[in-house]
Amino acid sequence: MPSVTLPPFPSDVPTHPLLVVDYALIKANDRTEIDKLWKAATEIGFWYLKNHQVDPNEMFDMGVETMNMPTSEKVKFEQGDGGMSHGYKAIGANAVDDTGALDTVEYINIAKDDAFAYPKVARRSYPAATNARMESTIAPFIRKSTEVNMVLIEIFNDRLGLPKGALAQRHSPEELSGSEARCTKTPPKPQGMSEELRAIGAHSDFGSMSFLHNRLGGLQVLVPGTEKWQYIKVNCIYPFEPQPIPGHAICNVGDAMALFSGGILRSNIHRVVTPPGDQAKHERWSLVFFTRPGDSIILRALVEDSPLIAEAVKKSEDPAKYETGSTSFEWFARRTKNQRIKNRTGPETWQASRGTEHQPAAS
Repeated sequence: MPSVTLPPFPSDVPTHPLLVVDYALIKANDRTEIDKLWKAATEIGFWYLKNHQVDPNEMFDMGVETMNMPTSEKVKFEQGDGGMSHGYKAIGANAVDDTGALDTVEYINIAKDDAFAYPKVARRSYPAATNARMESTIAPFIRKSTEVNMVLIEIFNDRLGLPKGALAQRHSPEELSGSEARCTKTPPKPQGMSEELRAIGAHSDFGSMSFLHNRLGGLQVLVPGTEKWQYIKVNCIYPFEPQPIPGHAICNVGDAMALFSGGILRSNIHRVVTPPGDQAKHERWSLVFFTRPGDSIILRALVEDSPLIAEAVKKSEDPAKYETGSTSFEWFARRTKNQRIKNRTGPETWQASRGTEHQPAAS
């Protein structure tokens, strides 16, 4: 990416603090650090992760190279409206609320399956600039990100009282899945516009775990028990501080993990809006890897395997929500398809694209 200095996150903008989890200590089985991770994952579902040793810079470069291609070339690899997430998404292809207001971002999603199968095609083909980085940049990033997410998932497996490897079996690398890397470009806020723009509407994530690297602010969470959106702090000066806090990624739990755990793990609602202050004058770039279950896995609470999960479902206000009857593939395709603006029939289309934490009033 261009070597420019980006403004820091404004000091006068309120933010919601996140716990900082040390990945090196997690791998060393430090009980205090594991307790901290558990607290974050069960209370808000978001945390900072440090010492993960995953460098996002080359992936950001890949994103720039891809987005700089002519639009006429990029749209040849569009996701389409049938429920596929992998591929290019143009600005304004998705809704951000139940009125049908349009999103302001473009991004490229690269399937884990395609990165590992390259030069063979497992899911679909990609723009030339993406393919040029598939073996040297994308596959290594996905491999390292998968490792990080699966280490955290194994911690959750044990704390939930599940048999060893129960969650890992539902994320088998041998099965096709919705796991993918996404690099997103958000244009600067138009000069003279005062209100914040919603780049990505309110949602909870589709999969199990998200591993996020941001340049500039814009991420907001709806903290449980409140009705007020709060920014997550991003303080980066490119190229020296490429993450929200130097060396820190943001992690969060997704819908699949919330369902597997009977709601013990929280898939919290969040959105992306215009960065605050002077950051709004610059392009915003983000990079995320989503770990999702295998396509055939049924999304349901694992009550037979864990007394802790069984008790959580029993105490739930709506136990039926933890028996979706849906495979991971079906769940993911429904949500992807219904957020596409060309599939909109009314407010119900937007509602059908939401997840476990859906709140009709959230926008």
